[in-house]
Amino acid sequence: MTPHATRRTVLLTTGAVALAVGCGSDGGDGDGDGPSPDSGGPGQVLAATSDVPVGGGTVFKDAEVVVTQPAEGDFKAFSAICTHQRCLVAEVANGTIDCPCHGSRFRMTDGSVERGPATRPLPAERITVEGNSIRLG
Repeated sequence: MTPHATRRTVLLTTGAVALAVGCGSDGGDGDGDGPSPDSGGPGQVLAATSDVPVGGGTVFKDAEVVVTQPAEGDFKAFSAICTHQRCLVAEVANGTIDCPCHGSRFRMTDGSVERGPATRPLPAERITVEGNSIRLG
């Protein structure tokens, strides 16, 4: 593929009518190595480790990820989308990740439900801590 080539995807199904067409770049930065580090894909720098308080966490709205630090140097990451009705969680406080829409709370240590109405935990997300950087993926 050339650096400026696009990829198109067409999906057709039989029976019920369904058609999806997508256009866009190949997600790379033109060198064939995949997304660049700050493009929103894997490897995206979310924050410095000092930006996530010990015993708390930070919600990264654009990436839809919440990163917690239950104990010093122990970083966890979860989807920031509540499993109840897909609202974006708002904050990490008092050991829980809190959703403002209906009051669901998830434990910051493992994403499990502490208080409903949500019945499913927040899915874990992969992060990498390198030096003082926290990267997605």
